[in-house]
This record gives sequence, structure tokens and C-alpha cells, in this order.
Amino acid sequence: MDCEGCERQVRKSVEGMKGVTQVVIEPKLNKLTVVGYVEPKKVLHRVKHRTGKRPVMWPYVPYDEIPHPYAPGVYDRKAPSGYVRNPSQDPQVSNLARASSTEVKYTTAFSDDNPNACIIM
Repeated sequence: MDCEGCERQVRKSVEGMKGVTQVVIEPKLNKLTVVGYVEPKKVLHRVKHRTGKRPVMWPYVPYDEIPHPYAPGVYDRKAPSGYVRNPSQDPQVSNLARASSTEVKYTTAFSDDNPNACIIM
């Protein structure tokens, strides 16, 4: 979006859609954010049809797919918030320790919280 006229044209093309509650435009990033219950493909089609521009979906990384969300250096400062670079796995860093199934059985068998546990005196 080069000028305020283009911004206004894109905004008006989407504001009239059913289910749209909020429209936010960031002209420096060439980004249009639509909030509401609307299918993304319909928004893309509407913008393309009404304005003649070529819209593209903004990259989105779900929170579940980020292995270490707070690792420094993983987030790209130029990308949108939540966008993550490919984090490299360090082979010298060990994984989290997990209890084996036998260890879990032993800890629950002699627990004070379990009324049916074995009591040794």
C-alpha cells in the first residue's frame, strides 16, 4: 500500500463483509489484519476482486509447533510477532529427564497420598 487512498480502498473492501468485527492496516508492513468470524480465502478473494491487488496470507506459526519459544535468537526481529526462525537443536544440550514406568510405580506405591499404599514400619 503506497498511499492513504490504497489503504482506504483495501479497508472499505473488507469492512463490508459479514462477520468482520475489526480491520487493522499497517501500511509500513503492507499488512491487513481482519478480526472476526470470516474465512481467510474469502477475505483474500474479496481484496483481490475489489482492489486488484495480489494479497498473500501472512505466515502464521502455531504456538504448539514452537519447541523452545523463549530461546534467544530464535525470533526474527524483522518478521511479524510470533514468527519463528528454524531453531537449531544443540546436540550437547540434553533433553529433559523423564521418569521410567518402573520409577513411577515405585513412587506411587509408597506415597502418603495413596491410602492403599504399602506401609513399612
